[in-house]
Amino acid sequence: MNIISQQTKDQRIVNFLVLKKYRVWRHLLFLGVFYFFLFNSKYKQIPESNNENIWVLCVCLVFVPMFYINMYLLVPLFFKGKYIIYFILLVGVNFIGIDILARTFVWLEPTIVTDMHRKEDAELFKYFNAIFISTPFLMVSTMVKLFQKWVKDNEQIAELQKLTLNMELNELKNQISPHFLFNMLNNVKALIRANPEAATTVIMKLSEFLRYQLYENNEEKTPLSAEINFLSNFINLEKIRRDNLIVTLENNIDQHTLHTILIPPNLFTVFVENAVKHSVDISGKEAFINIEFKFEDKKLYFVCTNSKSENYFVPNEKYSGLGLANIKRRLELLYNNNYNLEITSTENKYIVSLTLPV
Repeated sequence: MNIISQQTKDQRIVNFLVLKKYRVWRHLLFLGVFYFFLFNSKYKQIPESNNENIWVLCVCLVFVPMFYINMYLLVPLFFKGKYIIYFILLVGVNFIGIDILARTFVWLEPTIVTDMHRKEDAELFKYFNAIFISTPFLMVSTMVKLFQKWVKDNEQIAELQKLTLNMELNELKNQISPHFLFNMLNNVKALIRANPEAATTVIMKLSEFLRYQLYENNEEKTPLSAEINFLSNFINLEKIRRDNLIVTLENNIDQHTLHTILIPPNLFTVFVENAVKHSVDISGKEAFINIEFKFEDKKLYFVCTNSKSENYFVPNEKYSGLGLANIKRRLELLYNNNYNLEITSTENKYIVSLTLPV
């Protein structure tokens, strides 16, 4: 809680220093702090002087323009990479300002100047203390501009990264959807001749899939209930096509939680797709697919287990297709290292375990 409060406070300070809506307040604060510092400094401590207030005003009239000349005219040269020109002009503005103050001091206090010349410790040069504070004073405006530019550059970089991330996620999602549709159309093709009635049912169900793909999963997140319903329809379609397939879908999550848990769409589709594809047994033996969802300790657990046919040739790694490669990339982009994906292959089954933070 303290960390969050500190972050909020830091963000408010950053906003005050950067946002345009606080520009007037920033300048008023600067002028107030500068005048307070000046009024309580040695500038006004001139021996036997009756012109202290006038002297403070003169310092303000010189230093404030120097500050803004540096901020709005010289610093842009620095940002353009003209460093030598910037420093030459900065030194020039500095000396011009100090020279104006020195001449003003001589004009205001000729008697004091004459007396100070006579002293051995050369107190006349006290007013040249301005040289030692004018440069840091001017550099404050440079540092403010550098900080503002740094914050804006970081915001732009973050925005570009977010834009690139969204584009990549959309591209991956759009690759996954046609991949799924291609497999479903192949199923329909196989059914048209063997079982036209079943093919009609599949086409009807397929329209529901397309409706989900086009209208319901375009959001960044979708309810877990919708995703489970989508998977349920998918495996039911597969059962229509395959009489020897046993499918179970279990979840211990109550309905309220199912509707409140939000996940990226099509996150489990590829795993179930691969389970369906690789559970096929050309000898006609019974195959199974078990899908399980659990929610514990603010983590969502997904386990998909399917039988493996001895007669079905599987490449070097079963989950090496485009669909899974894309879903792995999505997981990396969405969850960084906060997810856990395990794929296990045994002699007669495959197991996919995915754990996600919620």
